[in-house]
Amino acid sequence: MSGVDQLEYFSRQLEDAAAQLRGGDLEPEQAARLVEECARLAGDAANELDRRVRVAAEPPAPGQTSLPTQPA
Repeated sequence: MSGVDQLEYFSRQLEDAAAQLRGGDLEPEQAARLVEECARLAGDAANELDRRVRVAAEPPAPGQTSLPTQPA
């Protein structure tokens, strides 16, 4: 899964969890587990963003040039 795909996955999972929590149909224990899952997903998303920032900030290896980036 690419970095962007991972971030999209985390975003969708968090949005789905938020919708379930807002729905109010969960038992307290289910809601607590879902909140814990949200915390894990948010941490994974933060780690992916950190990784992407570090990779982008690294200078190219000696003898290599950077590829130009295209705006999205």
